Amino acid sequence: MLNALEVFTVVVVGVMVGVEFSVAFVINRILNALPEDSGQLGRSHGGRMLGAVMPVWYITSLVLVAVWAVAGRHLPGAGLVDTAGALLIVSVAMSLLLLVPINNRGKTWTPENRPADWKEQMNRWERYHYVRVAVIIAAFALLAAALA
Repeated sequence: MLNALEVFTVVVVGVMVGVEFSVAFVINRILNALPEDSGQLGRSHGGRMLGAVMPVWYITSLVLVAVWAVAGRHLPGAGLVDTAGALLIVSVAMSLLLLVPINNRGKTWTPENRPADWKEQMNRWERYHYVRVAVIIAAFALLAAALA
């Protein structure tokens, strides 16, 4: 049963990492290259859509890692799982403190009501997001290593 939990957790966290990596290095670049207001409208829609899904995914990942950490505390890779859990806590804290406030503003913007500094705010969100992606990639790598 523990093996199934471990594999399921790695898959859930890995897919989350893939989505966030794609946002950082594919989707945002596509949106940035779109003409006129299309990129900003795409970001607003993406903020609404992913803003509804990703919190559940982050919390589910953290809960799965916590269960693994408790159930597998006697196993050799327990320290890796604990560290991965700590990194996921950091990613959730970063999200709540840095990214979500910008996302909550951005998802309501239209070409008519967006602030003059909307691009600077989106650039700030992207910088924070790159750091968050690095953190969750590290967590994922630690979980994968703990399987060995």
